[in-house]
Amino acid sequence: MSDQEETPGNRLRKELPDERPAAPPAEEAAVPEAEPGLTGRQRLVQGLWPPRVTRAQLIVAVLLFGLGFGLAVQVASNSDSDSALRGARQEDLVRILDELDDRTQRLEDEKQGLEKQRDELENSSDQAEEARKQTVEKERQLGILAGTVAAQGPGITMTIEDTKGTVEADMLLDAIQELRAAGAEAIQVNGVRVVAGTFLTDSDKSVSVDGNKITAPYRFKVIGNPQDLEPALNIPGGVVQTLEKEQATVTVERSDKIVVDALRAAKRPDYARSSSQ
Repeated sequence: MSDQEETPGNRLRKELPDERPAAPPAEEAAVPEAEPGLTGRQRLVQGLWPPRVTRAQLIVAVLLFGLGFGLAVQVASNSDSDSALRGARQEDLVRILDELDDRTQRLEDEKQGLEKQRDELENSSDQAEEARKQTVEKERQLGILAGTVAAQGPGITMTIEDTKGTVEADMLLDAIQELRAAGAEAIQVNGVRVVAGTFLTDSDKSVSVDGNKITAPYRFKVIGNPQDLEPALNIPGGVVQTLEKEQATVTVERSDKIVVDALRAAKRPDYARSSSQ
């Protein structure tokens, strides 16, 4: 064989690609220089400020604020309404409870009376006569409430001396409402009969009752149970204390016989008619 003949080793070496030097390793990416170390408090401040508030978070915050404000107002109003009872003496609280029990008993007695009338009508042999008697009695009772007939019975007399001229119509109206709630059945103020539609207004440093001008001293004649009426006026924060704060003098006297003789003319309703007609 000649020198020029190719050996298998030479042939394989020519077929292989030329060796290339390995590329030097790429330089590592530059690492940003680390920030100097921060304390935990500094990192907390950076996380909280400036605040990053979304719209949804803002709406929730406003709703929570409104809810909290409403609860605060409710608690404050309840505290104000209960403050008078919290400051009351034990005997005053007992008297208030007794008054509530008396009102409950009056309602129960009225219920039993109506049930008795129903039973008498159902069981009476002469139902027409029994119905007539009950009608006459009911007419008498309604006449007292409407002020068309005179009335007498146990009750109280309340006199309000107003030398400073500070008593106003709304104070007298509060007294009337409190007496009604305590079971007053007939009320007369300075010769004017008080009925369901009575209204009071201020008039030139005095008070008008249904358009009738009255002046101090204001004298209430009230028929009802004295043991219910007087305590109702003297409860803590009630009528007597309110008037005394206005420098008025209030005296309440019980009596076995109070006469309410001021009358009101019967007025025919303009529009209302009995459904039985």
